Amino acid sequence: MVVLEGYNCRMDSRDLKKAALRGEPSYVWRAGQERRLRMILDAAGDRVRGRVLEDGCGVGMYVEHLAASGGQVFGLEYDFERVRAARLKSDRVACAAGEALPYPAGTFDLALSHEVLEHVRDDRRAVEEIVRALRPGGRLALFVPNRGYPFETHGVYWRGKYHFGNIPLVNWLPRRWRDKLAPHVRVYSKRDLEKLFTGLPVKILARTVLFGAYDNIIARFGALGRLLRAILQFLEKTPLKALGLSHFWVIEKS
Repeated sequence: MVVLEGYNCRMDSRDLKKAALRGEPSYVWRAGQERRLRMILDAAGDRVRGRVLEDGCGVGMYVEHLAASGGQVFGLEYDFERVRAARLKSDRVACAAGEALPYPAGTFDLALSHEVLEHVRDDRRAVEEIVRALRPGGRLALFVPNRGYPFETHGVYWRGKYHFGNIPLVNWLPRRWRDKLAPHVRVYSKRDLEKLFTGLPVKILARTVLFGAYDNIIARFGALGRLLRAILQFLEKTPLKALGLSHFWVIEKS
């Protein structure tokens, strides 16, 4: 049994398998989530007061906080246990796969995909579905893991056994070796993302790479952790942002 740092939950072998396949959603709201929410709101503009979809909403943390901006916020989640938890925060949460969104074309003004594409079966199909569900002029706020980050945060498989945690240097290996160690999750380079959206009726409005907020380290080490966060987030303004944790792209439907 594994204790997941920062959350009051214990993970048995079944939970570890789910974490490997689908990642772990945000269970608590802290500085890292708040920072990303501000970025989403800045990217959205007035669209956040329209119809909003979080595609892969986990237990509903972003659904709840986006709703405070006054829009109609819908959540979609593949895992039914997480859907039940998310419905405690909103009754607009559906259980479905991202490759087959249960919404008509042109429904949404804004879509959020927060560290989800790396887990779906077919990421190109999932992106096509998001674009289909956006109205013309609607925007997608997209976060995905960066291949340049020096740790694989989703764990790896070694000799048939899953090892949970931050594993160093895996993402820097040649792709075929990296994917053997982490077949359960994707990472993306800038070129990977460009290829993912090729041929779709969209334009890229903004893109950058972020470091994390490192809330767990700050909770444990206080001022030293805050200094680390400040240094790493300063690096986002330099070429060293290529080593950041996640890509953040803002994409608009033409």
